Amino acid sequence: MPYSTIIFYVLAAITVVSAIIVVFNKNVIHSAFALFFTLFAVSGFYVLLRADFIAVTQIMIYVGGILILLLFGVMLTAKITDIQISTKNLNQIPAVIFSVGIIAILVFIIISTKWNIKQHSVNEETVSQIGKMLLTEYLLPFEIASIVLLVALIGSAMFARKIKD
Repeated sequence: MPYSTIIFYVLAAITVVSAIIVVFNKNVIHSAFALFFTLFAVSGFYVLLRADFIAVTQIMIYVGGILILLLFGVMLTAKITDIQISTKNLNQIPAVIFSVGIIAILVFIIISTKWNIKQHSVNEETVSQIGKMLLTEYLLPFEIASIVLLVALIGSAMFARKIKD
């Protein structure tokens, strides 16, 4: 068994187990840490697929940015030492029925599909290619997106500040 297959199964196990913990754990902080392992394992899948840019983006944005923002938001909005932050899972039975149905459909599709397996391609670095494309062919959409993000950042900072009377 090649090492990449072993790594794939390890990452799949980490992803599934931590995702189950995210869904079924009642403590928000514990779920956030389990989400960290889920997102990190997903970035490992991208590395196995030789999508290095997406793997780095996954780690920087989802693991490094959004998850840390979520943790700080939970910790700063509630006094974590005084209050037990937990969630109630409502409608568990319909959710289980829906999930089992979706899993059955996915398994049926996976089994019935004739997969076209490609041979190994040459390892190509995608980061430099994406960088060149962003700074040449897609420069205008890239700059517009950065301006929109800057406006959103300034707007959120303006709404978040305290107004003194």
